Amino acid sequence: NVAVFDTAFHQTMEPEDYVFPIPYEYTTKYDCRRYGAHGTSHKYLSEVGLNYLKGVKHPKIISCHIGSGASITAIKDGKSIDTSMGLTPVEGLVMGTRSGDVDLGAITYLMDKLGLSVADLNTIINKKSGVLGVSGVSSDMRDIEDAIAKGNERAKLALDMFEYRLLKYIGAYTAALNGVDLIVFTGGIGENQVITREYICKGLNYLGVKFNKELNAKTRGEELEISTPDSKVRVVVIPTDEELTIATDTMNLVTK
Repeated sequence: NVAVFDTAFHQTMEPEDYVFPIPYEYTTKYDCRRYGAHGTSHKYLSEVGLNYLKGVKHPKIISCHIGSGASITAIKDGKSIDTSMGLTPVEGLVMGTRSGDVDLGAITYLMDKLGLSVADLNTIINKKSGVLGVSGVSSDMRDIEDAIAKGNERAKLALDMFEYRLLKYIGAYTAALNGVDLIVFTGGIGENQVITREYICKGLNYLGVKFNKELNAKTRGEELEISTPDSKVRVVVIPTDEELTIATDTMNLVTK
């Protein structure tokens, strides 16, 4: 029997990346730290992504696994150096029903104001927040796009928040990597939501990102580069294959 953990790929992070700024004894005594998630996906994306960076000595990749659950990972020389999810999958990006980053003071304020229990709060931040909580419509981006087309302002706000948080994390990880060579999109939204990929590419033109709008518009669920030949940063869509990563890791382990 082989157990392949979704957190394994992120074990290369340094302490300054995975330790929370809370009393240090909580880190050592209770293992309360950043572990990340979607590791099998980010590992796969980093390996396939190298096909687009042949000749680059120290490749810098930002992989964006964007679905109902979403995370971003900064990858240097094939190793994860930072990732957006924390001890649990709640931290980081705005997601389908998860809140992502929220001021903890706001959380304790609501707990006091509404008399919420830990269980209540856990349900709110995991199942009632994110795109669903803001829009009041759905956690499914297809429903959000339909609602926006009908003039629903809250659905538009939810999409704007989702995309803006994504852009901010890519910017932060570009700084952490001291540059970026390749940006990868995957997951249900990353592979299929044309408007989000366009928003990100336009928002990164200061990095020299140039994309093919026509090619991006028709790219859904297939591996394809959507950046132009003169783009300083390559941008690709790569359908993830976590099952293959798990199988490969298992084979490598049992055949050693």
